Amino acid sequence: MTLYLKYRPQTLDELDSEGARETLKKIVSSGNIPHAFLFSGPKGIGKTSAARILAKIVNCESTTPALRGPGKFEPCNQCGQCISISKGTNVDVIELDAASHRGIDDVRTLRDAVKLAPANSRKKVYIIDEAHMLTTEASNALLKTLEEPPEHVMFILATTNPEKLIETIRSRCTNVIFKKANLVEVVRSLERVSREEKIKTGKEVLELIAKYSDGSFRDATKLLETVVIEVQKLERKEIEDYLFNKKAFDVEEFLLVLSKKDVKKNLLAIESAASLGISLKNITEQIITRLRSALMNKIGIEGEDLKYFNKEEIVRLIKLFSQAYSDISDSYLEQIPLELVVVEWGEVNIKNEKSNIKDDNNNDFLDDENKTEVTEIGRTKKEHTKVGVSKHTNSESVHVNGFSDETWGQILTQIKPKNSSTEALLRAARPLGLDGSVLTLGVYYRFHKERLEANPHRDILEEVVEGVLGNRVRIVCTLTEPPFRPKDGKIIGGVQSNNESNVVLTESDSAPAASHSAPAASDAVLTEGEDEDIIKVAKEIFGS
Repeated sequence: MTLYLKYRPQTLDELDSEGARETLKKIVSSGNIPHAFLFSGPKGIGKTSAARILAKIVNCESTTPALRGPGKFEPCNQCGQCISISKGTNVDVIELDAASHRGIDDVRTLRDAVKLAPANSRKKVYIIDEAHMLTTEASNALLKTLEEPPEHVMFILATTNPEKLIETIRSRCTNVIFKKANLVEVVRSLERVSREEKIKTGKEVLELIAKYSDGSFRDATKLLETVVIEVQKLERKEIEDYLFNKKAFDVEEFLLVLSKKDVKKNLLAIESAASLGISLKNITEQIITRLRSALMNKIGIEGEDLKYFNKEEIVRLIKLFSQAYSDISDSYLEQIPLELVVVEWGEVNIKNEKSNIKDDNNNDFLDDENKTEVTEIGRTKKEHTKVGVSKHTNSESVHVNGFSDETWGQILTQIKPKNSSTEALLRAARPLGLDGSVLTLGVYYRFHKERLEANPHRDILEEVVEGVLGNRVRIVCTLTEPPFRPKDGKIIGGVQSNNESNVVLTESDSAPAASHSAPAASDAVLTEGEDEDIIKVAKEIFGS
């Protein structure tokens, strides 16, 4: 058994989160335990463990004060109820993952089950993890049960994003806040595990591990276990080398690749780090620290230079990565903020290079264009004012195989409050057509396509599309070219040039295959073309 499961808190006194521990002790010792709780806080902080402890407290069979602890409110952890709840085999303590049981049908099933009396316990306890993933309809269906629950039922909702729950749900629950663990609390947790496992190491090593775990008790314990296995000497130097091992993620290499605008290579590096379980917040800290050192060098203060970036570029990168650092905690997939920085930086620099491209008459292509704006469905609308050429604009409403831009815009608008990560992914996609009950989406990048095909993004998208269209629709994703990608070196941002004449093309003038054809998977790339959608999403997230 892994250490974080072996040393999972079994009593309120063992909870590592001090604020939540004291709050729950006061509630339980009062003898007036509410029927519905909301545990909110970051991942790995002990919310589910606390929920199980509460389930044991209300169902503990022991009446012996010596077994119930000095305050007479702790579970005995020796009776049949306590043991079965600790093992996860108690039929009356039901744990549900709202990320995979998020629909109204799931809640209707739950409401029917709630009416049944417990099989062997005093109370049935429903622990709903990631409760913010419930759909609005499912939340409203659950609300009635939360308002008037049977006497034999207790609900414990756990979430990392309480603000995404509807207000009426939050108001019906007793909210217990699990704050991000500070260094002292994480070290206290690690000391308990080290003592029980007879791991001999100094406090400074535990502090280093605690700092790297980013306020998560679970991550800290998992990291301690890994370090014990991987590192020969549990001393500060060896641990530090292991934690910041450049083989796992090389910051210098990452920044060099960033300067070359090789978007694909850096996206793969981020994906690899995420798959290895490396903290992307820690990686971002290292990137910002390295950029700061280079900035100090640029302005004449001691620091290590990065010759391939100028001062203005370093300042901009520090701003982008600092914003990404703030966004990681709220992102469904913590790699998305970093990925968007990489894509924005690569695409913006590609656009800057294109501004210097000239036609056969030595005229700038892009300098002749008016301001480009992005419509709500991610299409680019350009107005051109070349001498002797008529002014062209897109029509206000574009229809693609019976699917209008207004419909797509409505879908994006409804998805954003449900899950901003899903909406961000869809900004790199466009509808290719609606055929009966099948909506085909063209997705510009492979990593976006893979995420949209997986839950929760697929469920959220299908649910919203069903609500907008009025019937159940299956989503099929296919890789497709980003809009306005140069095909033969002549079309750039909607402007085409040849030796005979200058012709200005809007999207409606261009051949459909140029923007809607779906290439083979092997042809899909991450760096070619001018992808206004990704740039817009990045600007929305980073505020610049």
